[in-house]
Amino acid sequence: MGYPPTPHVILTVSALTAVVRSHVESAFADIWVEGEVSNLRMPSSGHAYFTLKDASSQMRAVMFRSVGRFLRFHLKDGMCVICRGRLTVYEPKGDYQMMVDYAEPKGVGALQVAFEQLKERLAAEGLFEAARKRPLPVFPRRLGIITSPTGAAIRDIIQVAHRRWPNIELLLNPVGVQGIGAAAEIAKAIAELNELGGLDVLVVGRGGGSLEDLWAFNEEIVARAIVASRIPVVSAVGHEIDYTIVDFVADLRAPTPSAAVELILRDRSEIIARLSRYGQQAAHAIRGHLRDCRARVETERRSLLDPAALVQRAMQRRDDLEMRLFRATTKPDARSRTRDGQFAPGSPAPKPY
Repeated sequence: MGYPPTPHVILTVSALTAVVRSHVESAFADIWVEGEVSNLRMPSSGHAYFTLKDASSQMRAVMFRSVGRFLRFHLKDGMCVICRGRLTVYEPKGDYQMMVDYAEPKGVGALQVAFEQLKERLAAEGLFEAARKRPLPVFPRRLGIITSPTGAAIRDIIQVAHRRWPNIELLLNPVGVQGIGAAAEIAKAIAELNELGGLDVLVVGRGGGSLEDLWAFNEEIVARAIVASRIPVVSAVGHEIDYTIVDFVADLRAPTPSAAVELILRDRSEIIARLSRYGQQAAHAIRGHLRDCRARVETERRSLLDPAALVQRAMQRRDDLEMRLFRATTKPDARSRTRDGQFAPGSPAPKPY
């Protein structure tokens, strides 16, 4: 009966796991892995724990909150992603797992996925509904502009505004329109102009650009600021083909900054011409009404009797009544007369009138 060979080194499980971890982390310090997300868990800590799998294998993965908050999209079960990170070993269980430092959706850009996810979520809250939108004033006097002070957008806005309505007052709250911190600046500017008061409409926008350039207008913080605004907001982001989240939550969407002003301000010359037409129509209607009134007065006048004739008729009527009264009171005296026209003895003589 043989004896097992005497081991040269005896390792504890913890020691072996530590050695494996060291080798794994050294060999796989920077890797890219493609797989489908499943078993996604996001506890209150904000970390994301999930499984990356393909048709025949799977591995654990973790994305800490400090990394996840910079993602443009939200991880979901069933989503195919490409992750960058490093392998490590979770020593309490002896499992290897991937520490994810970056992730993007496979086949579709992360920004596009983030756009669709936020759009879906805000739509579910009813923030795109027409019933929530506020009407614009017919004749605004003061406009608040939120855009870059040096871009083409502000120049276009000023030019069109002064052409259409020279007396309009424009108040610019300058902001960055792209890059880190731009979304927070825009949201803050919207809140500041609401606090200032006295403005009739806000215009939020910029000139055209790529999806990345326009991304500040796809951030949730800007969308929430527009929804919270007490002043109607018109979005004017990019070119006609560009759509951002801001366009969906704004009270009115304009395809360009200059078009926004054209939608807000009616053309002064057009208004003057329209008022002139209304004045002419009103004058014509009033003249016609006066003619009708004069005709009715004349008709009524002709139907009335001459006042003098009425007085004469009344006097004649009075005389006639007096005569009839006289005749009625003198008939008994006539019987007391004699045939020769003399009064009978004892008969009183008639009183002269």
